Amino acid sequence: MCGIVGIVSTEPVNQQIYDSLLLLQHRGQDSTGIATADGSVFHMHKARGQVREAFRTRDMRSLLGTMGLGHVRYTTKGAAEREEEAQPFYVNAPYGIILVHNGNLTNTRELSGDLFRIDRRHVNSTSDTEMLLNVLATELQGQITGLELDPDQVFRAVELVHERVEGSYAVIAMIAGYGLLAFRDPFGIRPLILGKRTTEAGKDEWIVASESLVLENGDYQVVRDVEPGEAIFITLDGEMISRQCATAPRLVPCSFEYVYLARPDSVMNGISVYEARLRMGDRLATTIETHMDQGDIDVVMPIPDSSRPAAMQVAQKLGIEYREGFYKNRYVGRTFIMPGQAQRKRSVRQKLNAMGTEFRGKNVLIVDDSIVRGTTSKEIVEMARAAGANKVTFTSAAPPVRYPHVYGINMPSRAELIAHGRRIPEIARELDADNMIYQEVADLQAAITEGTGIGELDLSCFTGEYVTGTVTPEYLDWVERTQLS
Repeated sequence: MCGIVGIVSTEPVNQQIYDSLLLLQHRGQDSTGIATADGSVFHMHKARGQVREAFRTRDMRSLLGTMGLGHVRYTTKGAAEREEEAQPFYVNAPYGIILVHNGNLTNTRELSGDLFRIDRRHVNSTSDTEMLLNVLATELQGQITGLELDPDQVFRAVELVHERVEGSYAVIAMIAGYGLLAFRDPFGIRPLILGKRTTEAGKDEWIVASESLVLENGDYQVVRDVEPGEAIFITLDGEMISRQCATAPRLVPCSFEYVYLARPDSVMNGISVYEARLRMGDRLATTIETHMDQGDIDVVMPIPDSSRPAAMQVAQKLGIEYREGFYKNRYVGRTFIMPGQAQRKRSVRQKLNAMGTEFRGKNVLIVDDSIVRGTTSKEIVEMARAAGANKVTFTSAAPPVRYPHVYGINMPSRAELIAHGRRIPEIARELDADNMIYQEVADLQAAITEGTGIGELDLSCFTGEYVTGTVTPEYLDWVERTQLS
């Protein structure tokens, strides 16, 4: 999971991209980068850390041009500590291409061999984004018949990328001297949204980004989501051309975007994240009613912030008092997306503080958005007990995460997942909770898709059913081995 943005404007874009990345910071905190195009000349700066740490005034002044793209990184492939793994990535031929990518490729073993033996390309990192860039460059090179590049050649190259690449990918790329290219994998697993605004002089300016809040904040009108398999090419003059480049596109967005990853004020694939989380709370409340006596609950409390909408609905539907018992330190990053189990555990108590007046002598029902490794959840239960809670019931607005997520979220090892191979009472004992209640898979799907016309979601981390159809047990074993080595 990363955050990406691309802009074609009539004025310098460096500040616009910087501001957009601040809005996407929740999607990645390992590193960040911005690239701009001043005519056919690229300028780029990338560094480890968050956006405010990475860019100084001198860096921003060097990012010249009216077209640009940016990236915030959450490590799923490659090493978090290596600055050379940060995006964007660049190749000098054909023409010069700079690319950013949100997602995860699942056939990197095959691509690595093909890029060396067939394409004769050198990849200088372990990043699947650099592989994707080189595949695109190879296919674009193969379409060029003269000096000039036209959109038909670009779209044909994207068609061939779809044929070679497997997994999830939302991509934004700049082609020097020509324009900005954006495309999405044939399943639309990772989000990508198109927006437009018109200047007083009547010129169109365009933006593509991971979440709609970026468009709204920049006074762009949301045009639509980029369709699964679709490619969009925006020329330097602001002309937008689009084409479907996949043979059998099918919208199957990632359910975890709505559970945790996206900001609640975003709308993706026509689904309001906030409203989806409210519906998750409604359905979770029904499950709680089925499995326990509400007389055993004195208060409902969220783990701030992403579980707050669900917790409010649980409290309202059960008729139980809603209280905020955990105070959040907003200057600590999201523990789920921190690299390394030890760092996540150390950050939990820095991030949250339990207020004794809200817990003392009470039977507390805690609502979290999800439970992945269980590290944070166990620390939270311990904090609630230390603050004086009588009983602790832990609930999750998502189902048990039992399987690796291979499409862009750092859940690669089954051994790391607390729910893998365990029944729910066993999970409760691991967390030291008196009761443990999860959302049902069917209820999660219904809560997200209700009233939208979307028939499918990627629920692979809950069900073990991988939508691309190419993820095998042997592949999962290989991913786990490479993560441990």
